[in-house]
Amino acid sequence: MKIAQQLLLASLASCAIAYPLQAGNQHHHHHHHHQKREAEAKAEVVVVTQYVHVNQNGQVVNQDSASVTPTTLSTILTSAADTTAASSTAVIVQTLSALSSSFVPVAASPVASFASSAVLSASSSVPSASSSASSDYDGAASNGYKAKGITYSPYTSSGQCKSGSDIESDISKLTGFDVIRVYAPDCSCVEHIMSAMADGQKIFPGLFYVDSLSSDIDLLATQVEGSSQGWAGVHSIAVGNEWVNSGTYSVAQVSAAVSSGRALLKDQGYTGLVVTVDTLVAYQNNPELCEISDYISVNSHPFWDGNVQPGNSGPWLKQQIENISNICNDGKTVLITETGWPHQGDTYGSCVPSRANQASALKSIQDTIGDQAFFFTYEDDLWKTDTTGYNVEKYWGIFD
Repeated sequence: MKIAQQLLLASLASCAIAYPLQAGNQHHHHHHHHQKREAEAKAEVVVVTQYVHVNQNGQVVNQDSASVTPTTLSTILTSAADTTAASSTAVIVQTLSALSSSFVPVAASPVASFASSAVLSASSSVPSASSSASSDYDGAASNGYKAKGITYSPYTSSGQCKSGSDIESDISKLTGFDVIRVYAPDCSCVEHIMSAMADGQKIFPGLFYVDSLSSDIDLLATQVEGSSQGWAGVHSIAVGNEWVNSGTYSVAQVSAAVSSGRALLKDQGYTGLVVTVDTLVAYQNNPELCEISDYISVNSHPFWDGNVQPGNSGPWLKQQIENISNICNDGKTVLITETGWPHQGDTYGSCVPSRANQASALKSIQDTIGDQAFFFTYEDDLWKTDTTGYNVEKYWGIFD
């Protein structure tokens, strides 16, 4: 039985729980489009009847029951001809088979709070970035902003793929960022981003699904190798985004997927950095996550703390970096791979969405930890559905 189907059946037997830990990033990357794949079969449906909203500190802030019309959870996808080497195929088949046979749905563990800077002071400084995970960080500022990186999604407001020329036009505006992060090789976006990147810029592509990991790596390799930079233009590669935090997979399953991803990528000629991205809370509750990645990649949004003033976003994130460095205690670089502030939506705690507050938050982050942060995100994601209950899901865009 395919993993997606097992996940589905298991989730029917358990209870689906949705909550916005670490900002809308609990939900807002789960709508990627694989436009050019052929649908083979549809998975069954899930009815979600209970939503529990929890803030970053683990406090339940909203709980409601609602009957949701059953919808298709996912589509089992097939890929083009598999060009993966036999050794890679053996690795991925063996690992994914183990995941399939052993999967048990993992609800998020009880959330413990990260101590605020007023309560917990760091006992050690943040490890400096290694040469392989950092760059000179001297690009010209874009739109007044400058940081390690920025996230980008290649979709129109209706959720369709942008044209290659539109993607390249977008990327030309982002010269103030060393790295462009994308969540999957959808819409030939890797090809077009690499074509438009300035000298010294790199791409940070993601692989979003376990059940299409092999074919997605083939797709990624084709796009990267078709560029003038090749693999040298890749900063790092993420296998998964918040899989543990969302309860989709256990740490052991994520570790197996990352190991398989590394093997497949190596067979394609990539020997650089490989990570899995998760949240601060996931790392706190599962410190063994520290061992999986080549550096610690964390999504963290001050807005979802509910008590952070926009102008204090940078110091707040700096404290979180120190906290997670102490938890992992392995000397690895920590990068905040998503952070930002919404400019529209409802107030969360004392955190108010607005353009002025967004600008204040980004300026604070830029001034305090700019060389360790990826801003979220290039433009508003109007194709998304708000799942947090605070009407902010679509409105984190910086360049709108």
